[in-house]
Amino acid sequence: MNIVPDPKSIPAGSLLSPEANQAAALAAATGVLTVDLDAIVANWRKLEKTAVPAECAGVIKADAYGCGVDPVARALAAAGCKTFFVATLDEARTVRAALPSATIYVLDGFFQNCGDACAKIDAKPVIGDLNELAEWDVFCRRSGWAGGAAIHIDTGMNRLGLTLTEAQGIVPRINAGDHGITLVMSHLACAENLNHPLNAKQVASFREIASLFSGVPASLSNSSGVFLGSQFQFDLVRPGAALYGVNPTPEADNPMQPVVELKARIAQIRNVERGETVGYGGTWTTRRPTRLAIVSAGYADGYFRAGGSNDGTRGAEVVVAGKRCPVVGRISMDLLAVDVTDLDKNAVRRGHMVTLIGEGITVDELAHHFGTIGYEVLTNLGRRYARVYKGGPGSSEPTAASP
Repeated sequence: MNIVPDPKSIPAGSLLSPEANQAAALAAATGVLTVDLDAIVANWRKLEKTAVPAECAGVIKADAYGCGVDPVARALAAAGCKTFFVATLDEARTVRAALPSATIYVLDGFFQNCGDACAKIDAKPVIGDLNELAEWDVFCRRSGWAGGAAIHIDTGMNRLGLTLTEAQGIVPRINAGDHGITLVMSHLACAENLNHPLNAKQVASFREIASLFSGVPASLSNSSGVFLGSQFQFDLVRPGAALYGVNPTPEADNPMQPVVELKARIAQIRNVERGETVGYGGTWTTRRPTRLAIVSAGYADGYFRAGGSNDGTRGAEVVVAGKRCPVVGRISMDLLAVDVTDLDKNAVRRGHMVTLIGEGITVDELAHHFGTIGYEVLTNLGRRYARVYKGGPGSSEPTAASP
């Protein structure tokens, strides 16, 4: 396993080999997040197959949903993905450094005075406001840049996008030719709910307006939209969370492969008498002599405080020595407590790793305990974890990056 440690963690004049330093970095980590790049690629291929003949892009904003934008972008590109969506211009710079020839769209749009930066890295803004469109036009005329842009039309999300009336107003521009628009798109608000009436309303509105943008490719579907049927897929689909293992069809079994595994180290084993409380606020009370494993992960690492338990409510679970065990008491910034009383005494010791995600505990299950969605779980996974990457282009063994 090739671990890339933080150079600041290596003593000056160290005589250890790079491999030894790498192994030491992993051994010292209090938590390890493993990202399966091959699973991400398999998920993209499944989405691509489902959307044929539409092109399947990859949404890799927010550091590829917490999974690491550089390795994820490279893996998807090697698999055949040609078009990528990010949120910000800074994210686009990172992707461009990894993928010199990819098509990159910036979802947050075009801001005044950012034209030179867009042109420098050949990033296409997603324009959802007439003022943005005017500013983009001014820049293109002044600079001669012809890199193109997407037009975002709001069909019911009421977040970003031109209104339907505004979109109709720029149709003469499309008919005049040489318009510079390379994509027309909208965004589904309720695609994860198969029979939500807004889905039918949005697809009808988008189909009508997109038909007026003659010759311009159209895109509507996010991860869940891919599974709503061919009428939602148009020319290009834009899956995000499904690439990373989040269930895009929550009313049915998850068709995607799990991508992340999260483990954290036991900092201490302690015995507590019956009737004692555990953690801040004393919200959870032992009902028997209890053995606790104190684990080095907390809400600063993205393991939300809402996953704890009290005397009336069970919280999340972790896997210790192959068995599920409950998280007890409130979760702290850096620590959480796990009841391991039912495990064999020799099965768990200080320094052992416990599984927070993986071994049957999915991102979606954890999100349920946190009172949120898998997207938020992934994008909050802490930077203190050592990150290990399995698979990817040209890889025969896991590689890793420092926390």
